[in-house]
Amino acid sequence: MVDIGEKDTLVKMVSWSFLVGVIIAVVVGFFWNYIGANWQGYIAAFLAILGLIIGLAAVFGLSNITEEKTLMFLIAALLILGIGATGGLFSNVMYIGDFFNGITKALAFFIAPAAGLISIKTFWDIGRK
Repeated sequence: MVDIGEKDTLVKMVSWSFLVGVIIAVVVGFFWNYIGANWQGYIAAFLAILGLIIGLAAVFGLSNITEEKTLMFLIAALLILGIGATGGLFSNVMYIGDFFNGITKALAFFIAPAAGLISIKTFWDIGRK
């Protein structure tokens, strides 16, 4: 069983992991079009696994995404995923389009697993009540 001090430490670690994941996704996304296709796959898998771990931590109550913050998180995740899905439209924008496209793709790879798990937990909670 996890006591209160250990849980606070785990919540902080998950919060920092989320922030580090966002920073990695933005930095990697900035150079996305200059990375080889093999490396893009490895990086996408790494970001997805990190997002999955953060999502699992949130499902088990080890993150700061509480029941009150779930709706805000899911709306923000939906927006990021929508922008990531349509990010290719910006590739024709001069100078910044490719960077925007890469950043939104990398963020979508990172946030999608966490959003999926949290939304499943939300459906479960709604059905339980």
